[in-house]
Amino acid sequence: MRLFIALNPPDELRRRLGKLADFAHARCGGRRMPDESLHLTLAFLGEVEVARAEELAEWVQGLAIAPGEWRLDGWGCFRRPGIVWVGSQAPDPALDELQRALWHTLEAHGLAGRPARFIPHVTLLRRAVSLDTGSFPEVDLDWPYNQVALIQSFTDQRGARYRTLAVSQH
Repeated sequence: MRLFIALNPPDELRRRLGKLADFAHARCGGRRMPDESLHLTLAFLGEVEVARAEELAEWVQGLAIAPGEWRLDGWGCFRRPGIVWVGSQAPDPALDELQRALWHTLEAHGLAGRPARFIPHVTLLRRAVSLDTGSFPEVDLDWPYNQVALIQSFTDQRGARYRTLAVSQH
């Protein structure tokens, strides 16, 4: 099973992110991420055996994370895969600490894959034709969070899709 741990946006924020995705898609082309797929990845785990996935689901359900609020205030892109995203212009210490704490426990349980650098972002487009976001409007969104989710990524006839396997306490 292909898994990751993420923050899922509240419904109203998801709608607003979807409008930003529409705007970016109209100007940059590429493949727009469906609203229901918009999230912030904290830990990409990759392929995980079913038994390990069950252990992870139980662990996530027992987690209690400190509530926080992430400010999204900028556009960005990753050139190589053609990704257009929204995120923060400045580091967010609470979000960075949450990501570090998750990886500390994951690594203690034998999981590897911590990225060298954590760039919190919400992917809006993949395979964008243009990555010029310089003239895009300002972004000013707040994302309150108080739980994380263990999510399975899978592919079916409609393409890549996500299924939530477990959610932490709040």
